[in-house]
Amino acid sequence: MFFRIGILAVLSSIWLPSDPLFAHGSVTPDDDLCIIRIGYYRAHFKMYLPRARGHKQFCEDIPSSGETVFVMEYGHSGLTSVPIDFRIIRNITGQGVFTNIEDVKKIKSLDAVTIAHHKAAIQPDLFTFIHNFKTEGEFVGIVNVNNPENGKIYTAVFPFEVGFTGISWWVWFVIIAAFLQANYLWMHGSFSRWKRAWQQKKLMVVPKGTNNA
Repeated sequence: MFFRIGILAVLSSIWLPSDPLFAHGSVTPDDDLCIIRIGYYRAHFKMYLPRARGHKQFCEDIPSSGETVFVMEYGHSGLTSVPIDFRIIRNITGQGVFTNIEDVKKIKSLDAVTIAHHKAAIQPDLFTFIHNFKTEGEFVGIVNVNNPENGKIYTAVFPFEVGFTGISWWVWFVIIAAFLQANYLWMHGSFSRWKRAWQQKKLMVVPKGTNNA
């Protein structure tokens, strides 16, 4: 029992980040939508590969390089009247999908790793930005919103991968956890006990039409 708990604890420390938003930073799935949180601002976030995938929407990663359209549909009316700055950098943090704002702050020069930058501007209806990815790899999107009322700058960070065609990290976690559970039951004889109990139950069942008198 303690061995199983220990193994699961180790797996959790390896696979699960401490950030309550889990992987992909400020972008989180919400039903059939992706929500990006920029301070107290919220927006529906999506990415398109119009030339390769038409109108198919992507939330956290995109399967191939090429022309990519980033879209934020404002869920907070305040976003319609504030400048939005959007930057894409190469992910050099080594944290992959668990990259957060603190990891980005440790980068000495953002300009040195920036591959695209949309300088702060007001887009009153919705935010759109187009970038043509020449290569596949790991990147980080950084959104800055400057609130003119209080002078604060709110930041959202979302790591993503271009050319991602594999299985998400949480799927692997579920598979490994299920394997460990099955292995534990097998090692402790639970499967054998269930099998014997099932066989005994079948022996106790009296076939229909049998007269024991």
